[in-house]
Amino acid sequence: MIGLWDTTGNEVVKALAAERRSAGGVASGMALTLIVVVDEPRVREAEAAVTIASAAHPCRMVVVVRSDVERDRSRLDAEIVVGGRLGPGEAVVTRMYGRLALHAESVVMPLLVPDVPVVTWWHGEPPSEIANDFLGVVADRRITDSAQASDPIAALRQRARDYAPGDTDLAWTRITPWRTLVAGAFDTTEGNLVTSATVVGPRTDPTSALMAGWLKSRLGLEPEWRHTDEFPRMREVTLRCANGDEMVLTREDSMAVFRRAGQADRQLPLVRRPLGDELAEELRRLDPDQIYAEALGAVAGISGLDTRPQQRVHIWKDPTHQQAAAQPAGQGAA
Repeated sequence: MIGLWDTTGNEVVKALAAERRSAGGVASGMALTLIVVVDEPRVREAEAAVTIASAAHPCRMVVVVRSDVERDRSRLDAEIVVGGRLGPGEAVVTRMYGRLALHAESVVMPLLVPDVPVVTWWHGEPPSEIANDFLGVVADRRITDSAQASDPIAALRQRARDYAPGDTDLAWTRITPWRTLVAGAFDTTEGNLVTSATVVGPRTDPTSALMAGWLKSRLGLEPEWRHTDEFPRMREVTLRCANGDEMVLTREDSMAVFRRAGQADRQLPLVRRPLGDELAEELRRLDPDQIYAEALGAVAGISGLDTRPQQRVHIWKDPTHQQAAAQPAGQGAA
């Protein structure tokens, strides 16, 4: 590992090139550049997730930690790790202070691997508008996590309003096992039409909301979302068919119990995956996820998300100016 304190972006690029030369073959074959935007207290958590994901997707990870944007003097600290504790790829952990933190792209852009896709992941509160962050505008894929927001359902609806093809959310990734099991239930339905569906989960759970949106977009019906605070996450999905058949999938710890009239109950695996596995799943596909767009649109009541322009135009937003504008008149006067 190389540590650079109070350095410059140019020095970081030079140090990374030197470390790559010394590492030799370890640093070859990068499949993508992964930009991770994270606050200081969660850096280790993000690094642990990328270590798992990079085992399947060798990448250059650029961690961006923005701090103390009102500091008078800008400062850049960096750590460079190639083929070490953060997996087989390359990692540059940058900590930016002062006004530099508002222009992180000036440091990040020279660190992007040429001619490979760029993915930006916000590990924390998702941005209100991705176009306000140049690190999202430059990316081919953008990963947020509505579950990290103070109001996850409102954050999910904001993701729909702000959507551009290439966006995704880890709340969607978390229901992949559920969607697989529900879709598998149709293997023996003999073409019976589903007439109603029910999702049971907390009213603040974005995975329950997206499951209901997915069922609505796929089946053309309005699922019932039965709110419960008895369980911390989505508990049950029920499908009812025109012939009176009913299929119920219920979470039981790390298993799901599939119940259907006239058949013995079946236990199916439904393990909660670590964050790194969820991230790895999203890194498998670098094209827009149309199914997610339709499910998200169904949640927010907005159609045609997948037909929007894929490229965003950067909209500059200075939080320090906004704070000054929000300050009551006369406040702060000597």
